[in-house]
Amino acid sequence: MMSAGPEPETAALAALLRFYADIGVDAVVGETAPDHFNAPPSRDTPREMPREREPVRENITPLLRPQPLQVARSAAPGLDLAGITSLAALRAAMEAFDGCALKATATQLVFADGNPEAKIMLVGEAPGGDEDRQGLPFVGRAGQLLDLMLAAIGLDRTSVYITNIIAWRPPGNRTPTPAEIQSCLPFVTRHIEIINPDVMVCLGNVSVQTLLKTREGITRARGQWFDYPLPGRSLRALAMLHPAFLLRSPAFKRQAWADLQALRAMLDRT
Repeated sequence: MMSAGPEPETAALAALLRFYADIGVDAVVGETAPDHFNAPPSRDTPREMPREREPVRENITPLLRPQPLQVARSAAPGLDLAGITSLAALRAAMEAFDGCALKATATQLVFADGNPEAKIMLVGEAPGGDEDRQGLPFVGRAGQLLDLMLAAIGLDRTSVYITNIIAWRPPGNRTPTPAEIQSCLPFVTRHIEIINPDVMVCLGNVSVQTLLKTREGITRARGQWFDYPLPGRSLRALAMLHPAFLLRSPAFKRQAWADLQALRAMLDRT
C-alpha cells in the first residue's frame, strides 16, 4: 500500500522551517524580543552612572528624511523603443545607449536571467558587485537567498524571469538617483511589455515606487497587489521585500514568507 503524502499544513510548515533555516535562523527565543532596556536591574548588574547631558545647541538644522522616489513612467526625451519587439533587439539598444552615466563606471550591462516564457517576472533594483562581474542579476548573496525563497514555493530560475530597474551597477552599490532611474526606465518598461508576464513581483523600494507609482516605503507597501498597465490589459504586481533587505533585517522573515505564500496562491489561480 502506498503511503499518503504529507498533509498540506505539514508541507507548508516544513517549507517555512526550511526557509527560516536558509536565512540563518538557528534558535527560537519567543514571539517578541525581551525588553532589556526597561527590565529591572538584577543584583549582579551594576547600575550605570548617569551621564552628563550635552548642552542644547540652538539653530540646529533638522535632519532631512529621504523622500520617496518620484519618477514619471514616461520615456526619456528622444528615446523611442516602440519598434523594438524582441529581447535581442532590446539588449542591443541598451548596449548602444550612452544616456546613463552608470555605464561608464560599470564593468558590463546586466540584462536579465531566467526563462523569457515564464508567466512570472521579477524586477529588482540594480546590480551589485557579483552581478557586475558575471553580467547576470541576483547572483550574489541576495541572489542566493532569492533562489531559496523561490524554492520554498516550488519555483526556480527556469520558471521565472528576472531583471532590474537599473542595468548597470551604481558605484559602491549605492541607491540609484532619480535621474539614473529615469534614463533606464524606458528600457525596463519595454522589457516588461516584451515579456508580457501574467504576474510581476517588484523587489525592493526602488522597483516598487518606480513601477507601481506609490509613495509608500517598502515595509508598508509589501504584500500589496497593484495593477500595472500594459497595452490592452492590466498586470497584477506584488510588492515584496528585497532579499538584500532580508539579509540586513531578518526580523522581516515572517512578512516575506506571507508574501511568498500570496504569490504562490496567485500563480495557482492564473
